[in-house]
Amino acid sequence: MSDFLPRFAERFAALDADSLDRLAELYSEDIRFRDPLHTVQGLPALRDYFAALYANVRELRFDFHGFEQSADGTGYLRWTMRYRHPRLRGGAPIEVEGCSYLRWSQGRVYLHRDYFDAGALLYEHLPVLGTLIGWLKRRLA
Repeated sequence: MSDFLPRFAERFAALDADSLDRLAELYSEDIRFRDPLHTVQGLPALRDYFAALYANVRELRFDFHGFEQSADGTGYLRWTMRYRHPRLRGGAPIEVEGCSYLRWSQGRVYLHRDYFDAGALLYEHLPVLGTLIGWLKRRLA
């Protein structure tokens, strides 16, 4: 079994607003990236997406704590993302658990699909919507 996923995770976690040129080392030119909030096609669009994310967050950090991969170039990463956003939760830290499904060939990822709770990432921390979501969660519990 290769060590592709741990190496990818380490390099991905090292990315920041000043190192997005390194995305080409991780992703193929035709990368298809999708998360619960966005769908992006192609390396230039992925670079723009990440640039917008890094421009608005503070202290973004990923901790990877699970790797499952098969010999056919597919695998899952489990992670915890921690970040601060000046307009969410008063700038306090926010933590979100998630996982990524990856497909790769020739050492670069061509499909990246993230799974996480969009409410925990964003909606629960918006002033009016967050109150409503909290109320709904309590009612459903």
